[in-house]
Amino acid sequence: MAPPGSGPAVSPRFFVGNRRDGSRLLSSALVVTGAGLIRADHPLGRAIALVAGLLSLYWWLCYRKLQR
Repeated sequence: MAPPGSGPAVSPRFFVGNRRDGSRLLSSALVVTGAGLIRADHPLGRAIALVAGLLSLYWWLCYRKLQR
């Protein structure tokens, strides 16, 4: 076990720090949203579409803040 303060602290983040990986996350969430919308007639499909849609919105807002 490393002594305290010996390395960089890793804080849990819910988004990445670069645009390439951010666009991958965003496009994956949009695909999952689309898959949930295909089965919007089922309660689970609606729930998946809602959760993935909200996640897509959050990741899009984070993505817009990133610099190159």
